[in-house]
Amino acid sequence: MPWLWLVLVAVFALVIGSAVRIVRPYERGLVERLGKYHRTVEPGLRLIWPFIDRLVKVDMRERVIDVPPQRVITEDNVVVEVDAVVYYRVLDPVKVVYNVEDFNMAVIKLAQTNLRNQIGDLSLDETLTSREKINAALGQILDEATDKWGVKVTRVEIQRIDPPADITDAMSKQMKAEREKRALILEAEGIRQSEITKAEGEKQAAILKAEGQAEAIQKVADAEKYQKIAIAEGEAQAIKLVFQAIHEGRPTSALITLKYLEALSNIAQGQATKIFMPMELSSLLGSLAAMIEASRDAQPQSQSQPQPRSPRGAD
Repeated sequence: MPWLWLVLVAVFALVIGSAVRIVRPYERGLVERLGKYHRTVEPGLRLIWPFIDRLVKVDMRERVIDVPPQRVITEDNVVVEVDAVVYYRVLDPVKVVYNVEDFNMAVIKLAQTNLRNQIGDLSLDETLTSREKINAALGQILDEATDKWGVKVTRVEIQRIDPPADITDAMSKQMKAEREKRALILEAEGIRQSEITKAEGEKQAAILKAEGQAEAIQKVADAEKYQKIAIAEGEAQAIKLVFQAIHEGRPTSALITLKYLEALSNIAQGQATKIFMPMELSSLLGSLAAMIEASRDAQPQSQSQPQPRSPRGAD
């Protein structure tokens, strides 16, 4: 009969559909035979006994669980609202299926409990500034607790920590006051640094100016010293030449006396009110008198010389 064939085809299709299973690349299959774990199958096309075996698929990808917000009391009795997310991946599909009934609910309750414990040991300021510390501690606790469930907790992140509105306003005012304080400190520090830099510049300029003046004075003194040395050396050389010329000329005592008198006359013509005469002036005057006397003796002799006689027979 035609309806019998239709029933047979439907039964055959049902059997084939129950025997053929497809496991995706990110899944693992747990085969249960007559209600008991039988084996784990890898991704691909898998055949099982229909009506005897049952295939349970387990997702092996990393997944995230959102921990609902909860009110937590800090160590300084401030109520804050905290929520977090937990990232995990399955390592052993057998344990995650048979060792825990509802893994997601178990992780949420475990995270909430340990989150209350962690924040309860911290003050409000520490809670707001220690997110990394809380994340690391909570992640370690969850990882150790879920190890027997065949799950690896990769990380835990706190999404938000919301203190009450009045605490938020007080913190905002405190932050504003701190910013204004830092601004005033920075402004004062800038003015102080500017004054120090200005004073250092003036000091350096004064030092450079003094060094320049000292160097200029030193150079002027060196120039004057060199000039005096050159003049003294010139005068010494001139005296030496004069002395040498006098000795080479072999002057008489009369010439020396005359030169000495000329020098005395030049001294007398100066602007000095007092003149000190040398001690040997008497000897000089004696020499001068001798010279005058000698000149007088020479004149009569020249006048008493006989006239040349004219030759005979001239008159």
